[in-house]
Amino acid sequence: MFIHCKLAILILVLSLDSQVHTGKIIGGHEAVPHSRPYMVLVKQHTTDGKPKYCGGFLLNEDFVMSAAHCQAKHIFVYIGAHRSPIENIQPIPVDQTFPHKAFNATSYKNDIMLLKLSSKAHFNKNVRPIALGDHSGLPKACIVSGWGRDNTSEFMSVVLKEVNVTLIDDIRCSMENNYCSKGETGPAEGDYGGPLVCEDGKAYGVVSNSLKPHSGAPPIHFYSKISHYKSWVTSTIRNAWKSSKYVTLDLD
Repeated sequence: MFIHCKLAILILVLSLDSQVHTGKIIGGHEAVPHSRPYMVLVKQHTTDGKPKYCGGFLLNEDFVMSAAHCQAKHIFVYIGAHRSPIENIQPIPVDQTFPHKAFNATSYKNDIMLLKLSSKAHFNKNVRPIALGDHSGLPKACIVSGWGRDNTSEFMSVVLKEVNVTLIDDIRCSMENNYCSKGETGPAEGDYGGPLVCEDGKAYGVVSNSLKPHSGAPPIHFYSKISHYKSWVTSTIRNAWKSSKYVTLDLD
């Protein structure tokens, strides 16, 4: 009975109710169905009763990574999705949230968070974790994905979309432990928390925020640099493992 209720909730979430507003992948295209099995839709239950959405990605059967500014009192994650409605999606409540303790809600510095699932994700052809990248230089050939609307609609996309982004060599971004891209194409609000996936198919960044300069210059998109936080990720998962026997530590 509970499983049927959860699936009914998921269909409602992804059925593009006219009341649901979200962000967008700007200039993107539909991803090949289930070609990104690590992608997670994060639903935030807010105090005003209006759901909000972020992206996320699966690290292992117990943990999802997202952006710290996507934190909420109650969060559900939806794993294995591409199109709505769809069968065999796994809706899982989040048991604990671990936003980075140094996250700054004003500057979006350290905008990274781990979500501990209340039950294990079941791996199959549509559900797989993604490894984390460790790059000393600037990654090449990167892509971001999400269910945010495109620039032709004000509502949520029915399908997972993706867009290529080119990272820029910017000292200010590096000093803030971010990667950055610039241009009219890229992620926006509803896609935050999703992964920046680069040349070797690993996640190098967490989509954080976008800034539109007052000068009218192209927007700048920011991605929290995961390699800077690897020790934090490992220690956070290890501490959760100590308090819960079922958690699996596997980042590679």
